[in-house]
Amino acid sequence: MIFVKNYRDNDKFRSSFNELAGKTFGLNFEDWYQNRYWTHKYNPYSMIENGKVIANVSVNLCDYLWKGKRWKFIQLGTVMTDEEYRNRGLIRQLMGEIDKDYSEIVDGIFLFANDEVLDFYPKFGFQRSGEYEYVKNVMNTQECSIEKVPMKSKEQWDMLEKRINNCAAYSAFEPVGYSELFMFYITKFMQDTVYYCKEQDAYVIAEVEDSQLILHGVFAKQECDLDKVIAAFGKEINKVRLTFAPIKKEGYEVLPYRAEDCTLFIKGESFEDFMTDRVRFPELAHA
Repeated sequence: MIFVKNYRDNDKFRSSFNELAGKTFGLNFEDWYQNRYWTHKYNPYSMIENGKVIANVSVNLCDYLWKGKRWKFIQLGTVMTDEEYRNRGLIRQLMGEIDKDYSEIVDGIFLFANDEVLDFYPKFGFQRSGEYEYVKNVMNTQECSIEKVPMKSKEQWDMLEKRINNCAAYSAFEPVGYSELFMFYITKFMQDTVYYCKEQDAYVIAEVEDSQLILHGVFAKQECDLDKVIAAFGKEINKVRLTFAPIKKEGYEVLPYRAEDCTLFIKGESFEDFMTDRVRFPELAHA
């Protein structure tokens, strides 16, 4: 059994990683890799036996703008062990390697855990944390003017990625240079959620459920008016939920939030004000 990391360009190991991810989560990262969105920022730490990935914890490098400062975090994800190798302490070994590599050079570490492992991560110094959701009722009077943007080609993906990497801040807790993970969602499960608001020159990632708008992200060249973006979805919308913490919070009801089977764990002194600031890791940035 050997430990390996940062092997995205090794076809054999990457294929085995995808096989285990498929068995564990129903995920496959191969098209993400082929489309060049799997960069050095996503680094799998794996135990390998006979050329086969049997356990993994992936490191996601991510910077955030918060309280007027740029913070360097890592997010852990794709935590998995082959059924035949469970209860052997392999994840513990991988967590030790990650801590050795990053504990002195990042401001904090976070992850989102499934309900069945809530007692596991505190063993590594993580503490459970809550988040907040911003909700408000609206009375739109205009007709829908937002344009649906098809996300069916690499050219369209590249245009959106360029805007994500060169946009004004829209969140009080803003991921920076994190488009690779955003594109994982948009090129896979969320191709139908991309819109363009001409009035604000903004790409918008959103879902409409009956009369409710679930807003995931707004990518404009300059700071835009979020209320005008919401209004562009038309008068059928009467309620808005944000999956991020907005810069301007006036008019929103702020509610404690926890997604089903997805609990936030944080580690590091830099997170001291996370709860009192009532912020949230944007859902598009979940690994």
